[in-house]
Amino acid sequence: MTLYTYFRSSAAYRVRIVLALKGLAWQPSVVHMLRDGGEQHRPEYRAVNPLGLVPTLVDGDAILVQSTAICEYLEETHPEPPLLPRDPVARAYVRAVMATIACEIHPLDNLRVLHYVTKTLGHDEDEKLAWYRHWVAVGFAGLEALMTRAGRTGRYVHGDTPTLADAFLVPQVFNARRFQCPLDAFPTIVRVADTAAAHPAIASARPDAQVDAA
Repeated sequence: MTLYTYFRSSAAYRVRIVLALKGLAWQPSVVHMLRDGGEQHRPEYRAVNPLGLVPTLVDGDAILVQSTAICEYLEETHPEPPLLPRDPVARAYVRAVMATIACEIHPLDNLRVLHYVTKTLGHDEDEKLAWYRHWVAVGFAGLEALMTRAGRTGRYVHGDTPTLADAFLVPQVFNARRFQCPLDAFPTIVRVADTAAAHPAIASARPDAQVDAA
């Protein structure tokens, strides 16, 4: 398998975590999202992924895009160890956490949105950071309530073993800290993310451990 990745991409980070938890071998193909205006915009990469986003996973003849779809593909094709609970209600909870991050928080704070805020709308760095921190706080407030009220959280998002939800939570908390978002109001999120980030497989997927981090 080949993963088109960028070390700071939280979407690629999710897939790296799942690959590591599954113990799957893969080769990186780095798409630098800042160099020369962003290598994701090059025609040769658009030929692989017409969305111009990372990650892209190539598995044999299959070319897979969108991190949620890729993670679920890996769960379905490599079911051990399982990263989704068997119980349908628990499975829906894990997917709700994933969707809250992937659909409600991350899209407002990803690179192309932040570039639009500064380069097109003309906001300065402080205003960009205020935008980022606002939407993280809004999203994390809802996620904290969801995780707390569901009563399913153990050491990880669901119980005491990692699931796909942890693969989504860890990168989002990493990014929140990178942008110095206040996190004191979200103790469950922080506790679970820190526990998950310390898992050896998940730790191997962290941005500073990637070949392109230098």
